[in-house]
Amino acid sequence: MFVDHLQLADFRSYLQVDVPLGAGVTTFVGANGQGKTNLVEAVEYLSTLSSHRVSSEVPLVRFGAERAIVRARVQAGLDDHRQVQLEVEITPGKANRARLNRSPLRRARELVGVLRTVVFSPEDLAIVKGDPSERRRFLDELVVARWPRFAGVRADYDRVLRQRSTLLKSLSGRSRGKPPPSEAASTLDVWDTHLAAAGGELLAARLRTLAELAPHVRTAYADIAPTNSDVSATYKSGLELSPELTRDELTEVMTLGLKERRPDEIQRGLCLVGPHRDDVMLMMGPMPAKGYASHGESWSLALALRLGSFQLLRADAVEPVLVLDDVFAELDSVRRERLAGSVLSAEQVLVTAAVGADVPAELAGHRYRVAAGDVTADE
Repeated sequence: MFVDHLQLADFRSYLQVDVPLGAGVTTFVGANGQGKTNLVEAVEYLSTLSSHRVSSEVPLVRFGAERAIVRARVQAGLDDHRQVQLEVEITPGKANRARLNRSPLRRARELVGVLRTVVFSPEDLAIVKGDPSERRRFLDELVVARWPRFAGVRADYDRVLRQRSTLLKSLSGRSRGKPPPSEAASTLDVWDTHLAAAGGELLAARLRTLAELAPHVRTAYADIAPTNSDVSATYKSGLELSPELTRDELTEVMTLGLKERRPDEIQRGLCLVGPHRDDVMLMMGPMPAKGYASHGESWSLALALRLGSFQLLRADAVEPVLVLDDVFAELDSVRRERLAGSVLSAEQVLVTAAVGADVPAELAGHRYRVAAGDVTADE
């Protein structure tokens, strides 16, 4: 799968741009602030309806414009010439509108999964060094990339969590250590049922994905980093979990956990049980990577997590577009060469770089110069 044409209107810094793409490696070279990352961010947005750079959609729309249009033509594969056209209209404050082959979709998130991407960027260092929310987001994004319907499961879980948290907060101010009124208890029971159902399904997908991802990460790290350190990733939860548990069993585990912690939750006004409280422990040998890994080791591990994700999707018979956003400037020469060798087999690689010389010669391919919003082929 690869993008063979990208069109933007009022997206980020671009009034309008039309960029032919293709299989293999394409590199966008330009000084910082010229718009090269905006191009690969647009490809990512068509894939996930989210950005690795911002959580709000406001910055995605060119200043002064009301909406942005992102459109791409995607080819199924090198030997499969079927094509689809993807389009998203981004309007901050309103529901986005999406089209597939020019036909409107009922919900924009129905577009998720048509195009798959794996994006590595400097922000990924937070997966290793940042808060648990960064690692949860990484894992959930991979779950959705594998099974796009989980975009809906995540949305359902977040909606129920907000409703239940609002109820707990209202009860905390008036409970004074007493059991909640029967009506409030009944309402909590209903929210518990919905939260455990969505949470059990999400937990099952997370545990399976992490178990299947781990060997790919170990291999990728060994290929990239000039070290003998072994890396591992394990799921950390306040519940007793294991990958062998079924979705229904995980739902039951979460239901019991909610019942046990209800008094504490009411007292604190917080939802203390569920996937939103969990973490992924990244280890280098016997030591946690967070706090102990060097800067170079952290970069290598973050990169290994993305390359492991890429290999896991390929094992699922999915050929994602691989995006390397401003990566090579942060790597030493050994890691650059090893990374280049690891990605050569990808069907499409999109690279951004401030300095063209930072990109290893092995990744020679199509190259564009990006300056002040102009994208021109580099002959």
